[in-house]
Amino acid sequence: MPIRQLTDTMINQIAAGEVIERPASVVKELVENALDAGAGRVEVATAGGGLNLIRVSDDGSGIPEPELELAVSRHCTSKLSDDIHDIRSLGFRGEALPSIGSVSRLTIRSRTAKADAAAEISIEGGNVSSVRPAAANRGTSVEVRDLFFATPARLKFMKGERAEATAIGDVVKRIAIAFPQVRFSLSGPDRSTMELPATDDTPEGRLARVAQVMGKEFPQNSIAIDAMREDVSLAGHVSIPSYSRANALQQYAYVNGRPVRDKLIASAIRGAYADVLPRDRHAVTVLFLTLDPATVDVNVHPAKADVRFRDPGLVRGLIVGAVREALAKAGLRSATSGASAMMSAFRPGAASYGHPGPANGHRSFNPGFRAASGAGFDAARSPHRPLEPTGAGFAEAVQASFDTGPSTASVDARAGQAEISEALLQMQLGAARAQVHQNYIVAQTADSLVIVDQHAAHERLVYEALKNAIHSRPLPAQMLLLPEIVDLPEDDATRLAVHAETLRQFGLGIERFGPGAIAVRETPAMLGETDVAQLVRDLADEIADNDTTETLKARLDKIAATMACHGSVRSGRRLLPEEMNALLRQMEATPGSGTCNHGRPTYIELKLADIERLFGRR
Repeated sequence: MPIRQLTDTMINQIAAGEVIERPASVVKELVENALDAGAGRVEVATAGGGLNLIRVSDDGSGIPEPELELAVSRHCTSKLSDDIHDIRSLGFRGEALPSIGSVSRLTIRSRTAKADAAAEISIEGGNVSSVRPAAANRGTSVEVRDLFFATPARLKFMKGERAEATAIGDVVKRIAIAFPQVRFSLSGPDRSTMELPATDDTPEGRLARVAQVMGKEFPQNSIAIDAMREDVSLAGHVSIPSYSRANALQQYAYVNGRPVRDKLIASAIRGAYADVLPRDRHAVTVLFLTLDPATVDVNVHPAKADVRFRDPGLVRGLIVGAVREALAKAGLRSATSGASAMMSAFRPGAASYGHPGPANGHRSFNPGFRAASGAGFDAARSPHRPLEPTGAGFAEAVQASFDTGPSTASVDARAGQAEISEALLQMQLGAARAQVHQNYIVAQTADSLVIVDQHAAHERLVYEALKNAIHSRPLPAQMLLLPEIVDLPEDDATRLAVHAETLRQFGLGIERFGPGAIAVRETPAMLGETDVAQLVRDLADEIADNDTTETLKARLDKIAATMACHGSVRSGRRLLPEEMNALLRQMEATPGSGTCNHGRPTYIELKLADIERLFGRR
């Protein structure tokens, strides 16, 4: 077949296949154009899930009449300077409008502030009309009808109207978070109107916009992020560990204001929450990365959804470090969703279920089970003290041991005890008042009721202590009788050799053994017998993807988590008041103790105001 030049229509349709994947892609391109034009208001209307109609109107600067024909020509743009590396706008390729027009019926109506009247131009299946006068206010309105009518094969791959409408809504929300000073609206016969009023571009205004998009619960269950490393800044909010989702759809990431779905950022978020979330749960995040445009490539994909960083290790390290530091500084916080669920369960007429056993979910409930606890809780417990009778146990005799005295007393001793009680009540987790079902500690603070899962809480405390012991010094290594030689691609072997010193700190001794081979002479003693070759290959894969050695660290942490699980206070063990209060104080002093090693909450807090609402006092 001879080589021939493709027609303009064919070129545009091929570009449309890359840029215009579905109706949501059209909305993304048109809304980005409106924002680049300085719009303060963007209105989106759709019908038929965007396949029948998409209309995007804005009050931006508009397109001058002489430039309308250029606007629908390929590779014509007003957003790119002579430096291809200095990209500061959302769009710059000049492909969106001609690509859309090649597969639909497109009409652009625009008016600038200086123009006496508006002008419009139309494209139908790639055929461009002449420019003609029109009536319109300042700004631009782009109307797309019968999307993919010129390429009916693409229609076969569209989902239902509801799914396409949902995708459009997600695109608008994702962009709206980055531009809080712009008012957005989304309407149409196939959806209820979504209004996002403008706020302002301050930290408070940005958080208010996030609340509009993600719900008012997120700000109440989030932690602010503000960090910088080598001219790369990171800001935004991340959820506390006990507030999570079943998927990663509510993880929003922005690079220089551009919404992206980047696997490096997603991996960094997973790494930051590795110790505090179960594998099937995902954090809720809104992160803004700001860096020199020359150090990030936003032209990796025609749809501009992916980016590539010049120094990916720096970006990943910044995200992981900043999120972990924020979680540590946040201290103990329980998700408001836990209290809401608790209130629902207490309401009259709520469904009654049998006791499911302890909240940690992996220990069978046995009231008669008495196991030795971890260090720090046996000191206050006499080995000869007889066990109290089992039972629900709010009896006077049992509760007498929790009595911390009246708030005022004439006797000096009782007055001192009252002062101790008041001091405990001011602590974040308060003073222990009872133990129910030999697993849950009921505590009282100055303004709330706290229920703690004793096994889950102590499991986290032991785990954090083990982790600190493991990572604070080089780990003991176990020398192999015969070095194990692992054959690898040359690139992987080179990467591993570069990280040899870091791996030695974790007890893994490796060295080069000729071309494409690694000799393993030592393995971490904690791992015991392990598949050395598979471990080395996993490390090589992770270094290739993320330039980190987290795989080995994760394996060591998993062993520490197992040891903590078996060495913590068991469900079914009765605790003295002194032991309960000691546990509460250790939780307050330990970062991440709001969730156990498996990501489940260790305590639930119910405010006094909520309790009063349950009884109709408010």
